[in-house]
Amino acid sequence: MLVTVLLEGFHAVKHALRFGADVQSLITTDLAATISLAETHAPDLRERFAAATEVDEEQFKRRFLIGRIHPTGVAGLADRPNLPFDRGTPLVLLDNPRNLGNFGAAIRVAAGLDAGGVISTGDVDPWHPNVLRGSAGLHFALPVARATSLDFAGELIAFDAGGELLKGPIPDDAVLAFGSERHGLSAEVRAKASRIVSLPMRETISSYNLTTSVAMGLYHWAIHRAS
Repeated sequence: MLVTVLLEGFHAVKHALRFGADVQSLITTDLAATISLAETHAPDLRERFAAATEVDEEQFKRRFLIGRIHPTGVAGLADRPNLPFDRGTPLVLLDNPRNLGNFGAAIRVAAGLDAGGVISTGDVDPWHPNVLRGSAGLHFALPVARATSLDFAGELIAFDAGGELLKGPIPDDAVLAFGSERHGLSAEVRAKASRIVSLPMRETISSYNLTTSVAMGLYHWAIHRAS
């Protein structure tokens, strides 16, 4: 069954379009400004944005039943994709993430570094509108889903400040697990992990932001893979 999701903001719509989404009900509160933004930030999609429907702010809110308007004044709807997980690059496992904006930003980083997908434990919907907003629409660039099991084919490498310093290459089929910023890794993920590693960090600094940790872990994989 197809599930329709809300894309809030010019960049969320832009990325969804670039990764094959059929964006419907594309609206804007300022068509001229939207076209101008497309000309500078997405000239390949200028005609698509030029076809958006201009509405006033009240119509915008009523159309999608939301009480806010994105600063770019752009929104649309698209069907959630069913993308296959690529085990040729590492998966990112977010262990019970709580901050929806950080959750989305971690997906954005994972897409930028060509991860094989993002999966999560816990009760937060990985396709929640605020998570999708935080990813700037890059849910459409890679698979994003809840984890159905912690039994993975590849090595499960968990990141924690108390682990051994991360060194050497990361296998392409690895699963990289990151705990929530407040509670860290769950006991279940720790028990399943083949190793627990830490990222370089100055003494007296307690932790990195979740998104920063994901970026550093994937970048470590990428630079060792390329060398």
